[in-house]
Amino acid sequence: MADEHMQDEFDELEELDDNTNPDESNELYEHYRFIADAGQKPLRIDKFLVNRIENASRNKIQDAAAAGNIRVDDKPVKSNYKIKANDVITIVMSFPRRELKIIAQDIPLDIAHEDDDLIIINKQPGMVVHPGHGNYTGTLVNALAWHLKDLPLFHSEDPRPGLVHRIDKDTSGLLVVAKTEEAKNFLARQFFDKSSTRTYVALVWGQPAEDEGTIVGNIGRSLQDRKQMAVFPDGDRGKHAVTHYKVLERLGYVSLVECRLETGRTHQIRAHMKYIGHPLFNDERYGGDQILKGTTFTKYKQFVQNCFKILPRQALHAKTLGFIHPSTKEYIDFNSEIPEDMMQAIEKWRGYIAGREND
Repeated sequence: MADEHMQDEFDELEELDDNTNPDESNELYEHYRFIADAGQKPLRIDKFLVNRIENASRNKIQDAAAAGNIRVDDKPVKSNYKIKANDVITIVMSFPRRELKIIAQDIPLDIAHEDDDLIIINKQPGMVVHPGHGNYTGTLVNALAWHLKDLPLFHSEDPRPGLVHRIDKDTSGLLVVAKTEEAKNFLARQFFDKSSTRTYVALVWGQPAEDEGTIVGNIGRSLQDRKQMAVFPDGDRGKHAVTHYKVLERLGYVSLVECRLETGRTHQIRAHMKYIGHPLFNDERYGGDQILKGTTFTKYKQFVQNCFKILPRQALHAKTLGFIHPSTKEYIDFNSEIPEDMMQAIEKWRGYIAGREND
């Protein structure tokens, strides 16, 4: 079984900040090595590895093979390769293995609530939640390691202390962090069984046909672009995902929508909204940083570019968060204000629509 450091590194194949392809790198670094037993019967390599790497899904291993990360006797193999006795299986990456140690940093946090069991953070856009390849400092976990340095759960060897969920780097909003192992397990169970509640506010391109709707479609890594997640409606790949949305305000060529998560997949709202034809405004990764709706007039193009400058990220904010408290066993919920950059972009669209109506 792989140790925790190796597991964290293998997880980076699933992180969207991993934009490297081993076949394009000049130097490769071994992160895993397994040797098949002398009595090993023929077995697909994805099945072999899923039983030897803790928490690694078969889809994740298949994606790693497709990227050329999995090798037998130093040659890339496909996920259906059948290993045999004495095969040497390695997993390589284009960056060296790193023994991760959390560095406590005195980084200001916007704390919405704190008690003996948990802390609610209103994360600012631009902050990465936990350390990973390319982001070993300056993350929320580095800040928590400083703020909660006297608690047993927050030690230098755990890259995800207290985390039961996360939000993207450029998404703002509410995040709950456990302060004890008991609280972490209690909260994690609620996120797993979908009894917690989370709503987001997003500015999206276009006008959804219905005022309310539900998007159902498995989410997994895109087959065309590993930095994106894609929707697989037939359920042949990815993980089950459900997003409920409601239009809050129609602003001409964009709409303000509320999204309620029934599941919590990587980039769920971003991928689901693109899937139904309404990418998030200024979402570079999912094509929302282009003018997708509107006129061809130069004045309009300049208006949209100005909005992009005001809001240099995807227009997504984790607005509310609710769950059963670990100690009191009472339901509590929290609400956060839409941040200034996103609010300014919304106001600009309101002004644009008002100006059109007065023409």
